[in-house]
Amino acid sequence: MKKLFAVLLALAMLTPLLSAAALAATDVGIVLPTKDEPRWLQDQARFETVIADTDYSVEVLFSQGSSATERTNVETLIAKGVKVLIICAQDAGAAALTVELAKEEGITVISYDRLITDTEAVDYYVTFDSVAVGEAMGQYLLDNAEGVGNSLYLYAGAATDNNAFLFFEGAWNILQPKIADGTFVIRNSSEAIALQDQPKLTRDQQAAIIGQITTDWDFNVAKSKAEAHLTAVGADEKGLCYILAPNDGTARSIADVFSSDADVNGYYVTGQDAEIASVQYVIDGLQSMTVFKDTRTLAQDAMDMAITVMEGSIPATDAAYNNTVVDVPAKQTPVVVVTKDNVVSVLIDTGYYAVSQFTGIK
Repeated sequence: MKKLFAVLLALAMLTPLLSAAALAATDVGIVLPTKDEPRWLQDQARFETVIADTDYSVEVLFSQGSSATERTNVETLIAKGVKVLIICAQDAGAAALTVELAKEEGITVISYDRLITDTEAVDYYVTFDSVAVGEAMGQYLLDNAEGVGNSLYLYAGAATDNNAFLFFEGAWNILQPKIADGTFVIRNSSEAIALQDQPKLTRDQQAAIIGQITTDWDFNVAKSKAEAHLTAVGADEKGLCYILAPNDGTARSIADVFSSDADVNGYYVTGQDAEIASVQYVIDGLQSMTVFKDTRTLAQDAMDMAITVMEGSIPATDAAYNNTVVDVPAKQTPVVVVTKDNVVSVLIDTGYYAVSQFTGIK
């Protein structure tokens, strides 16, 4: 009995050491916004593919749309001894205090896809050129417009996401001169109409517009707003419509609403992320375009940066983004416009998707 007690006592004393060893096993911690949008599951898959070719360990956690859960996820990863935290913030401002916890522990913080604002605790930013994404959307609409008086409907992402501002900035760069000269007429935002003669908008001016047209990146919010906007205008403000939709999920919802309105006789609608459902919409002629952001490249860039940091070197960067407190060194990934004409060459031939995932490809 004494021997058994001694063994149990030894195990009890050893358990904290074993637990600590287990907690220290993770090198890179990754926090993504939600499992409920295809985009982030694609990112997870790409991360795991990249990581499989390295000697480093990783754990991916999802915040499910909650800044509180995001904070808990970061605390969990800190407890597991991560050396690098890669985080795509649910709320760019709210995440500031969260990443400061990691920074206090000497962890390198990489802001992934969405820039975390209002803090010095972000070391690097891995991103697609978000302004270029918006410019590509705006240019697509412009390239398909003829004459003057074309009805323009504006939508944006969540006001809590810095990317929503960058996407809108890019689109405004292209569209504003053509709004000012009458090529386009804004139909659904009094704030945008009031500022339509200004080529460059302040952050507050952008916020005022986005506050009116935000979809919160939510399919249902996008659907409700599109319905309300079409209800509020007359038939003469519909016809052939030009729609700035901020991403694929909202694009599909908005397209469904516009296509069901008897006074809309055609539309061009933008999107981004090349989600499978939206690629099918593009093939079927229900969504006009999507901006392809190759998450394989983004995940590779982020992991390469993390590995470089863990090896004691300084990662290569090619830009800097101001997060309202500091200029954050950034690595940018290029983007590609996908239409019905180049779906196969951009998405199928490159191996990003399999042709069997779609119907109607010739």
